[in-house]
Amino acid sequence: MQTQAGAAPDFASIGGFGLLDWAVVLGFLVLTTWIGHRMSGSQASMHDFFLGGRRLPWYAVSASIIATEISAVTFISLPSVVAKDGGNFTYLQLGLVGGLIARAVVAYVLVPAYFEREIYSPYDYMAARFGMGARRVVTALFALGGVLGQAARVYLTALVLEVLLAPELASFERVTGISPLVASVLAVALVAVAWTWMGGIAAVVWTDAVLFLVFLAGIVITVVTVASHVDGGVVEIAHQGWEAGKFRLWNFDTSLTEPFTFWAALIGIAVWNTGQYGTDQLMAQRFFCCSGPREARKAVLSAYAAMGVTLLVGFVGISLWVWYRAHPMQGAALSIYQEQPDKIFPIYLVQEVPAGLRGLVMAGVFATAISSLDSIMAALSQTTLSAFILPKRERELEARRALGEVIDEAAETKRTLKLSRILVVVFAVLLSLVAVGMDWVAEHYDSILKLALAMATYTAGGLLAGFALAFFRLPIDGRGYTWSAPLSVLTVFTLAWHQPLAQQIALVAVVLFLIAWVFWRLVPALSRGLNRRDSLSTVGLFLLLAALLWTSRYGTFAQYDASGVLLAERAKLSFVWYPLIGTLVAFFYGWLLSGPRTDAPVSSLPGPGIVNDA
Repeated sequence: MQTQAGAAPDFASIGGFGLLDWAVVLGFLVLTTWIGHRMSGSQASMHDFFLGGRRLPWYAVSASIIATEISAVTFISLPSVVAKDGGNFTYLQLGLVGGLIARAVVAYVLVPAYFEREIYSPYDYMAARFGMGARRVVTALFALGGVLGQAARVYLTALVLEVLLAPELASFERVTGISPLVASVLAVALVAVAWTWMGGIAAVVWTDAVLFLVFLAGIVITVVTVASHVDGGVVEIAHQGWEAGKFRLWNFDTSLTEPFTFWAALIGIAVWNTGQYGTDQLMAQRFFCCSGPREARKAVLSAYAAMGVTLLVGFVGISLWVWYRAHPMQGAALSIYQEQPDKIFPIYLVQEVPAGLRGLVMAGVFATAISSLDSIMAALSQTTLSAFILPKRERELEARRALGEVIDEAAETKRTLKLSRILVVVFAVLLSLVAVGMDWVAEHYDSILKLALAMATYTAGGLLAGFALAFFRLPIDGRGYTWSAPLSVLTVFTLAWHQPLAQQIALVAVVLFLIAWVFWRLVPALSRGLNRRDSLSTVGLFLLLAALLWTSRYGTFAQYDASGVLLAERAKLSFVWYPLIGTLVAFFYGWLLSGPRTDAPVSSLPGPGIVNDA
């Protein structure tokens, strides 16, 4: 992309919002809130708040899945990936190949298993097999991955708002002392909390469906705006993109350091997306709201249409590349772009999109962030309640019933709903804090797209392995998984980070694992007589921990291109392989470190039975 040198970054100097833009954004917020309120219905119980009464249509659920999957990361960062020099469509093969395989597995294997009985999440399914100890571990795992992954998405939106609303945020900072980044994160969080409070998961799904239409309109507006100023329009944009290789889709490179390859899609992404769509409550909570497995299957499979939306977003990147070849950036716009290339799309919105339409595209940007945030807050609230709070409360109520006390069930339901909404706020605060902290983490990634994807890999393998251990009915208890799940996270950490501080963190984690194992497993085993399984478990754990220390220190290697030219002295394994490796570690050690199962399965149905412990 051609550019010209300019002044230091000055967000406010490149343009801003007018009254018409603000009117459009306000109208979008009011209309979406009204639709969400009307369609969500009453919230009289947890069944309503977290399952939408199991009456949501598959097409609304499908649109909500797409809206959450696309997110602000795809909407904003993908155009920058395509628009940069050498950028192309190879990112799309991840979803086209891996995403298709994963949806088929989820639709035809996981969905029927989940609908055996009424449950609120995949973690209810795992709890029926392995008990509440494993349930708490998998819930904590989901919370960690959800906070990291979605905070990165909110952070990206905040970067966009810094550009779009620069004058307004600068004025707000002068009055309050709150930085533009923090103010932008708070704006997204406040709206997301309001919509989640309004009607639980039903409101989330219906507002997501509206948000999907809004950001789809934003994509079309951007392409049309560029095309209207290019001789030959869309055809000429496509021609120039084709000549430059921007439409290159397939990359059969066998390098394990490259994230966007066919082999990564076929193997790594297929495993990752199976876990993401089927065992991550952020996505899975939606098809739980369908009336049955047939409707849920329709929602999961039809959400493959997200690839069409991603294709359009990629074409936005080609359009921006064509525009800035003919109209090179200058001055403050150039400085902003050089500081953070992911801001190319918002720079174009501020400078080139007409008033009114600019507000609609801004609404689309806002929509993608809210969709990500309200979804994860609802999911975190539900899983935390079910794993840590409601079981204890139910035991207290049972004790009171045993003493003859009459329990006001209606009051208990209201209390639970109130607690659900309080947890939504708690997690909104936590996500906002982590989103602000992503400003430091982002320095280690060359695009926000890779940052957001990488953040979600830490726990993906552990979640999928937990489901697999439960589904395959192995003759083991849940003790092994309570160890293997955090081991999976530590494995991914040692693959991803190799700085001196990261090596010290890995060393501390390994020492803590060893201490915990000695006191909680090895000493009791010695007191009763060490058997063969205890010995194998201990040796296997020691070997893995030693391997993780080695990986943390030496887990990088030189990277060369096809002609043998050195590209990087310390390249690391691409993040697309982390979920696969995490799954293998969590599954194998979940089996190795477990004890024999002594009780009968809960259900005689295929796969373990389900209980609603919520």
